Parts: sequence; C-alpha cells; structure tokens
Amino acid sequence: MIKFGPAGTADSFKALGYKDSTSLPEYLSSFSLNAFEYQCGRGVNVNKDKAAILNKGFSEKGITVSLHSPYYISLSSVEKEKRDKSIDYILQSARAVKMLGGKRIVVHSGSCSKISREEALALAKETLSSAYMALKENNLSDVHICPETMGKINQLGTLNEVIELCKVNDSFIPCIDFGHLNARTLGSIKAINDYEDILNMIENELGYDRLKVFHSHFSKIEYSAGGEVRHLTFADDKFGPSPEVLMELIFKKNLEPTFICESAGTQTEDAAYMKKCFEANK
Repeated sequence: MIKFGPAGTADSFKALGYKDSTSLPEYLSSFSLNAFEYQCGRGVNVNKDKAAILNKGFSEKGITVSLHSPYYISLSSVEKEKRDKSIDYILQSARAVKMLGGKRIVVHSGSCSKISREEALALAKETLSSAYMALKENNLSDVHICPETMGKINQLGTLNEVIELCKVNDSFIPCIDFGHLNARTLGSIKAINDYEDILNMIENELGYDRLKVFHSHFSKIEYSAGGEVRHLTFADDKFGPSPEVLMELIFKKNLEPTFICESAGTQTEDAAYMKKCFEANK
C-alpha cells in the first residue's frame, strides 16, 4: 500500500490544539494520512514510555513510521573515528525506530568536500557495510537503511551515488528526495518524463522489487548555484518540483512507495494534497 505522511509536526499540530507527541496518531488520522517520519536529526532521544504509546497508536491507526537519523552522520569522513561514531548513530536510530514500531531509517549520504567523489563514495560504502554488520550482530537486521539523495552539489548523494550505496546490501532502500534532486540539478525536474527517467534508473540498477517500495522525501526547494537553499511549501510557484505528474506516474506504474513530505510548516497539509493527487488517478 502506498503511504503518505509528514516529516515531524507541522504548524497545524499546535494550532489545532494538540499539545503532546502522543497525540500524533490521532492528528495524522484526521488528515487521512498513513505515514510519519520521526525526526532525530539533532540526536536520538526517544523516550521509551512515549515510544510505546506512539507504537500502539500508530498501529491502531494503520500508520507506518520511519525515522530520520542524525544529520551529523558522516559516512564518508576521512576520520575513522567519525565513521565509527556514524555506525553507532545508525544503531541508535535502528533501536529507536523499532521502539516506535517502524523498520526504516533515513541516512544522509555524506560529504565529499575534502576528497574526490570516488573516494567519498568508497568510504561511504565501506561504512554502510560495517553498519549493516553491526545491525545484524545486534539483531536489528530487519531495519532498512535508506541512503538519501542530497540537495547540495558538494554533498555525496546524487541519484547514481545513492543507487551505488544501496548496492552494498539488498536490504537497503533508496530514499529519493525529489526536491533535493531538483535543487542539485538546478531545476531539471519539470515533466513526467523527468520523473520517469529517475524511476527507470532505480529499476534498472536495483530491480523492480526495491523500486516498488522505495522511500521518498518530497518538497519544493529553493536553490542557488550550489544547490539547495531552503525548503518551501506547495504554495510556492517559483521553485519545483511539482507533485501532480509524479503521482500520476506512480499510479500508472503500480508502485507503493512511502512519501514523506518535508514542506516548511505545512508538511501535513501538503502530504494530504499528494495523497489526493494520487487518488485522483483511480
């Protein structure tokens, strides 16, 4: 089943009178959404008691949960200590998402500012391989690592690079951030064939099974010569990409990805709009 939901809580969460994170299942259900991405970008600090309540609530409402791991993970760092710490952060993220009832963690691909892209990719692949072994040793191998396409040109995380990272292990699922890809290519995603090229590349390199259930972030993003500048809302009419034709393509290809909307403050409402666009094709 295709999934739609927000990354973290939108402005409307408090505006509608919700005060505690344990109300998230009720809040998301009121928008007819069935996914949520828990944000641990600044560190994995998940309260066990609240996680248990959320796990139960998400399950009762049919909401699938994923988790965004810390931003400071550095898969491609030239310093071994930082790569080892990154593996530990991945382990922390995996334990946290399991407490919440989920099985996917999104991981930033890394940087390549001090070394060549080829060297950075090789280090990132090595780190991810070690991370998977660490998950396996800790009985967490059922958690899927989702390497994410990134928005800044100097970051590791082109579509090709994420596909290569996913080839490290068959359990890895690509996190395709269409806003990031559009930003780092300075607005290349305009029409349905642009989206189709992306999906076809995933299928050709990773197979239909992983394409069918790929993870995705979606938002409109302002960009400059260096790529991503800031996330916007769907109300913006200057920057893309737009979700409508992608939803048409997802329906035609019979895919069942998880779409997490990362709009700036309206991520819940914009996720609901994406769901509406998809259902309009039925």
